[in-house]
Amino acid sequence: MNLSTEIKPHQSIELLKELHILTRDEKLNQDSRRKLKQVYHLFHFIEPLLNAVLSNRNDLTLADHGAGKSYLGFIIYDLFLKLRQTEHVCGHIYGIETRETLVSKSQKLAAKLGFAHMTFLNLSVEESIHSPLLPERIDIVTALHACDTATDDAIKFALHKHAQYIVLVPCCQAEVAAMLNKNKNQSFGKTPLSEIWRHPIHTREFGSHLTNVLRCLQLEAHGYQVTVTELVGWEHSMKNELIIASRKDTPRKNAQERLREILRELNLEELRERFIYTA
Repeated sequence: MNLSTEIKPHQSIELLKELHILTRDEKLNQDSRRKLKQVYHLFHFIEPLLNAVLSNRNDLTLADHGAGKSYLGFIIYDLFLKLRQTEHVCGHIYGIETRETLVSKSQKLAAKLGFAHMTFLNLSVEESIHSPLLPERIDIVTALHACDTATDDAIKFALHKHAQYIVLVPCCQAEVAAMLNKNKNQSFGKTPLSEIWRHPIHTREFGSHLTNVLRCLQLEAHGYQVTVTELVGWEHSMKNELIIASRKDTPRKNAQERLREILRELNLEELRERFIYTA
């Protein structure tokens, strides 16, 4: 297999091996080829946002919340920032993760690859919002497959930092579904809409969709223009919804009220603090 047809010019082979996209003998199998395609596809959505920030100045900051092994941050650095260091572009990527072992591994890998403008922090959301280790301005906030409420935590961080762009791929959204189930009997007497989540499988799926609807309304209420699309084909992943928010400072007039009405109608007012956040 000729890797030149699949690997981009100047891409770090060592990084791809560390991320298990390439095998140790620099081969691509079917699974790793699919993974590489997903990485490229996500970068395809993020690259225009990076360029948009740099169109106004020559520096940018990106924070990847719930970074895990930080493969998204590493790929962005490798494909974008690394090539622009010679163009007097000053960019920095922050990986924020609560698991100390993953933070340590990412720190060692960045040092090994010479990726000097990457910082990995073992912080909770609340800590990251107020930590002096992070700059006051974060241009782009990403959260890839951040589980359950971790996506909401990333949104809270982004709103506090007044991020220009927010890129989310939510995953394993259980909180709203659990609340729908908890209040199910009471909801049956309150609204016929409760039939939508009468059965467990419907509760799970409706709860997942509803969570993202509430997130989009929250972002629109804070002046973001929101686009929702598929990340990759559904054959690759069922956790496939991609939410991109761009700050326009023009809040949608009825977004906050619609959000409140949905919580009230569906008997979810216990989640008000989760989705109605004042930055």
